[in-house]
Amino acid sequence: MDIVIATSNQNKLKEFKALLKGCAVTILSLKDFPRIPPIVEDGKSFYENALKKATTVVHHTGKFTIADDSGLEVEYLGGKPGVYSSRFAGEDANDEENNARLLKELQDVPFDKRGACFKCVLVMAKPEGETAFVEGECKGIIIDELRGHYGFGYDPLFLVPEYDKTFSEIKPEEKNKISHRAKALQKLLKLLPDYLPEV
Repeated sequence: MDIVIATSNQNKLKEFKALLKGCAVTILSLKDFPRIPPIVEDGKSFYENALKKATTVVHHTGKFTIADDSGLEVEYLGGKPGVYSSRFAGEDANDEENNARLLKELQDVPFDKRGACFKCVLVMAKPEGETAFVEGECKGIIIDELRGHYGFGYDPLFLVPEYDKTFSEIKPEEKNKISHRAKALQKLLKLLPDYLPEV
């Protein structure tokens, strides 16, 4: 059974593969379907973006698809960067630039006002047209310096209070138990038997 993860982000794909380990599926990604045109993420919510990606990819591949849209919401910034998390510092920004922009936005902001939440929406789409979605979140605090060498994106700045470590300091196998994406996928796995009895 093939499942297409609607991403070309190898870090996200690696997490999905780890989280789906043990399922009787073959994981594919957008790199396996180079003819699919770029998908413009112009939705106003994580759900809108994930739904657009899922329905576009299932249309082009004819295969069961899971699409993710996720990002960081910082309370002091009114929920920013939100859906613009991957391009907070500009359309072609990399992780280093996005983290630098976030630190600049929070310069001199006291620790007790740096609350943040990683959010993830997963949409699964069947070739027959049926869709379903789940959500997951993980709350934390944005610190004022990069810490750790695991993870990607804003992970080096996102402190999980219960661990007193950033996502980048927590080993991947541990992060995959507590992250926003892990929580969303755990919910999705409970729905999968109804959508894919063969899995």
